[in-house]
Amino acid sequence: MKAQTETAEKVDDAVDGVTNWWNDPATHELMVERPLKILLILIVALVLSWVARKVINRATRHGIERTPLITPEVDDTLQSRAQEARRAQRMKTLGNVGRSVAAIVIWTWAVLAVLDQLGVNVAPLIASAGVVGVAIGFGAQSLVKDFFSGMFILIENQFGVGDTIQVGDVVGEVEEMSLRITTLRDIDGALWHVRNGDINLVGNHSARFSTARLQIPVSVMANPDKVSRVIEDTAVAACQDPEIRDVVLGSPTMLGPSEFNPTYVSFRLAVTTMPGEQWGVARHLNHRILAALHEQDVVLTAMDSVLVEMKENNGNRS
Repeated sequence: MKAQTETAEKVDDAVDGVTNWWNDPATHELMVERPLKILLILIVALVLSWVARKVINRATRHGIERTPLITPEVDDTLQSRAQEARRAQRMKTLGNVGRSVAAIVIWTWAVLAVLDQLGVNVAPLIASAGVVGVAIGFGAQSLVKDFFSGMFILIENQFGVGDTIQVGDVVGEVEEMSLRITTLRDIDGALWHVRNGDINLVGNHSARFSTARLQIPVSVMANPDKVSRVIEDTAVAACQDPEIRDVVLGSPTMLGPSEFNPTYVSFRLAVTTMPGEQWGVARHLNHRILAALHEQDVVLTAMDSVLVEMKENNGNRS
């Protein structure tokens, strides 16, 4: 009987101890309040990430689908189509950057809030982060410069993925863009990684339209009126060829002789094309114009003029 009484007293003491431990405010805060707060913080972070992603995706989709204003500068169907494709790609790039920035901000806040609930004093961490940030800023100025340059490239729409640009001596198509690096694929297939902070001067061959400029050299002995007529008529006809007619935006313009040389004179022709298509159009026109000049017996070099003169003299003698 006495043993049973002692056992009952021990059980009562254990129950009282557990009850007192559970009723202790510190225990309640450690076992209930803090886990619930941490869970709430994680749920809020997930909801904010979902909302931010939805909002950015909707804004990106709205920016891509909206109808652009018709302006005198963009009134051609092909030209408008190219501009729309370029604008859509830019909106996608901005959307990717926006989602990354939102995720970094939201989850940085969530981590700091969770650490605060775990009893970690985050004030020194924030102060240390500020000091470390200043130190990194001084030690990695080029990296900071890359990020700021990339941000302004996107905001100012200097170029985007799919554009053909020239950076220094490199001409290529933009395959990928980030806030730090622009990746170009040149005509030989080489992949160039250019830091945005190093881009001081960039030429965009895909903005609105391009111009194919041809320099056609012929002998100074050739008739300039005949040469101009042959070149212009051939170029106008060639622009209707199926190979290039969909990328030509206007009629060729004969600018006339642009360079004199003791042995030849160069005739210049200009054609407005779709962005980035000027090289293909120029090659096609050069082929057609060269064939037409041969058909019309246009003297192309000083040696040709000598041969023509020799043939004429031989014909007169006979």
